[in-house]
Amino acid sequence: MSLWLFQSCLTMAQIRLTKLVLEKNEKFFIEGTDILVTDTLIMRDSSSIVLNPQKKDNFIHSKVTMIGKGCVISGSGPLLKQASEGIAATDQSGPCSPGRIGGNGSPGSQGNPANNLSVYFTELHISGSLTINLNGGDGGDGGDGGLGGGGGPGTRLCAGGAGGNGGNGGDGGNGADGGTLSIECKNCPSVRGLIGNSIIVKNYGGYAGLGGEGGIGGPGGLGPIKDGLNGKRGKKGKDGLGSKNGVINFLSN
Repeated sequence: MSLWLFQSCLTMAQIRLTKLVLEKNEKFFIEGTDILVTDTLIMRDSSSIVLNPQKKDNFIHSKVTMIGKGCVISGSGPLLKQASEGIAATDQSGPCSPGRIGGNGSPGSQGNPANNLSVYFTELHISGSLTINLNGGDGGDGGDGGLGGGGGPGTRLCAGGAGGNGGNGGDGGNGADGGTLSIECKNCPSVRGLIGNSIIVKNYGGYAGLGGEGGIGGPGGLGPIKDGLNGKRGKKGKDGLGSKNGVINFLSN
């Protein structure tokens, strides 16, 4: 990382820098604290600052700030692992025996919350654009239920075994709320006028995860007297709950 630090001090309370220069495509991670304070912040084209996901509220204080093209401050909820499908049941080998039930799908993960961000600028110069991404994380889809196992074959003494029911689908995870942006710029003509133009704010709530599909029931066993009934399909998992969009607080003008 090519950072120009003309006096820096890292404490448990905050990252305090005299000057922070992010070169093109460079990323700076706020780690071990939730506060970044700098006299001069320069973000060259396509550079980014990644907020600390371990801290719900993050703070950036900068006296002189210069932003290039396509710069990003990111505090969105990270992507989640996909749920696992239920294990398919094996077919029954014993004669006239009912099939085994398919495994249930695992529930989808809950969406990870976005950061809240408070930004305090004294002077702000944007030659391109700054995107502040505080989107809430999407809920994970539930895993599909496993297939039911086939019933055992019938004989001259008994009907074929019924097929096993399919496993139930896992419930979908809830989406996480979008983060709150609080912004102040003392020497800006109008912060409100920058939003939607040179400053793009994304703080939408995450999508709810979909419930997994129920597994298909297993086939009934065939027999000379009577074939077994097919197993029933498992229940579909419940869809997750939606989330709320974040808000923007203007601390001045």
